[in-house]
Formats: sequence, C-alpha cells, structure tokens
Amino acid sequence: MIVRTVLGDVAPEELGLTLGHEHLIARPGRDVTDPDLTLDDEDAAVRELASFRAAGGGAVVEMTTVDYGRDVAALRRASRASGVHVVAATGFNKGRFADPIVARHDDDAIVAWMVAEVRLGAMAYVPVEEVALAPGGGGPDGGDGGAVRAGLIKAATGSGGPGALERRVLDAAVAAHRATGAPIGTHTERATWALEQARHLVDGGVPPHQVLIGHCDFRPELAYLLELAATGVHIGLDQFAKAKYLSDEARARLVAGLASEGRLRQVILSGDLARKSYWPAYGHPGATGFAHVPRTVAGLLRAEGLTEADVDVVLRENPRRWLSFDPR
Repeated sequence: MIVRTVLGDVAPEELGLTLGHEHLIARPGRDVTDPDLTLDDEDAAVRELASFRAAGGGAVVEMTTVDYGRDVAALRRASRASGVHVVAATGFNKGRFADPIVARHDDDAIVAWMVAEVRLGAMAYVPVEEVALAPGGGGPDGGDGGAVRAGLIKAATGSGGPGALERRVLDAAVAAHRATGAPIGTHTERATWALEQARHLVDGGVPPHQVLIGHCDFRPELAYLLELAATGVHIGLDQFAKAKYLSDEARARLVAGLASEGRLRQVILSGDLARKSYWPAYGHPGATGFAHVPRTVAGLLRAEGLTEADVDVVLRENPRRWLSFDPR
C-alpha cells in the first residue's frame, strides 16, 4: 500500500498529521471575479506549509482541479521546499466550473484522462478556458523533475443534487477508481446530496474506506452524520476556522458525538482555506491558516473528552487509511 504524493509514492505511515481538504495553488477562470479566491503565490504557499509543519503538520490533500486552475508543478515545488507531503487530485469540481470542460468530452475520454493522471502524470497547468482532456493532455509534467501523478480522484455535486454532467463525473470517478485503485474525495454543496453521493459511489463498487464525502459540517446534525457513517465512508468535517458557518467548538462536539457512537475512525478534518484572507502567509496575521488544526482544533477535541490516541486516529490514522491504495 502506498500514498501517491506530488514527490512520488510514500509509505502511508510517512504522512503524519494530515489535512483532508485544502487548496494551495488555484487560478480559477475568468468568471471568478473575486481576487481573494486566486491563490497564485508559490512563496506564500511555501510559507503557509512551513507554518503548518512547525505546528506538527505532515501532509495536505490539495483538492484543486483543472477546472479551477490546478498547477501540479507548483505543488511539487512547494512540497519540496516546505517538507510537507502534498497529494494532488484529478477529476473535477462542481458543475459551475467543470461543466464547460466535461461537455466537450465523452465518458471514455474523461475516464481515460483520470486514469492517465493517476498512472502516468498530471497535465501541465493551462488557463481554465484552454483545458483539454486528452490522456496526458499537455504532457505529464512536473516541471522540475518528471511527472507528477495524482493521488486521488475528485467528483462533485451542486445544490439539490447532480446535474447531468456532474453525474457523468461521478460515474467516471468510479470507473477510474476501478482501473487505478485510487481513492475518491468529493465536494458537496453545503452537504447537499452527501448521503446520496456515498451510496452512489459504494454501490458502484468503491470500497467505503476509500471514499471521503466533503463539507459534511455544513449539516451539523448528528443523526444525519450517523446515517452517512452507516455507509462506511469517511466523513469530511472540513470547514474548521470558519465561524461564519459554525463554531469550531460545535464541530468538535460533532466529532465527540460520532466518537460516542463508534464512528471516530470515519472522521477526517480540514479547513478548506481557499481564500487569501484565510492565510497569514498572504499578509493576514489574524487569520488561522493551515496551522489551526494542529495548534487549536486538536485541543478542542481533547476538551470534548477525546484521548490523545483518539486525536491521533482522527488526524493521522483516518487520512492515511483513506489515501492508501495498491496501484493498478
């Protein structure tokens, strides 16, 4: 079993404390006009990762996809410079960003491209409007050291459930998983259709432990999260530090509630800090940044009665279980 990072395959035990859903480099297309959403400073990414490492962090799952301006060569450079493992994603974000690309390609081409990005290497950065999905399209490219391979497959659904093109991506993700063995991580729109995503992927043959359903803390109802947990998938509570949606104390109570019901081994945490204003490294000294989970959230979990071993399960064991696979 390995975890596929931008610097190559590593043993799962090498990851350490892992954030399950973040963004380091993102250059969204012209229709995204808020400059706060453009993360294009590699030096800032290195500084943010270095702060995370100094706080005890070991790995970051980078969920930016080609429809949102992914740059795997930049991810490799940032990982090498900071000493933090980075796992890159193939696949797509929600239809608002992905539909124009998906609509130009048939199902076989989408699957073939995902498979090639996991097996051979991810395509080089191009502006969103120029993305084409020929397998290896643009050439497997690490920029400064050969191919950078994707370590997981991303799929997404929008509000109210998937559109026709989003459903095609979900099905393509299942097919690409079958071909490669790579894990799957998802975007939900504020937890909408989370349970249905889980059932769709598991019914399609993806082992539940290889699925992470994202943004589940947008629906902070323990009964619903337990219903989701009953499918066997990992549950992403990945909006930590965003008090405008829910306090971190309330999120920590959700983790404790899941633990009390025997579901601790299905919880993965992160912050999804996809704005400059969330990062101290972009000149916002009051921002929490990537170091928030090891520095603050871990303590909140202990305050809710989790033991040190429990905290290790959530922050270390669960992410590596999800990300580990035998390449095909």
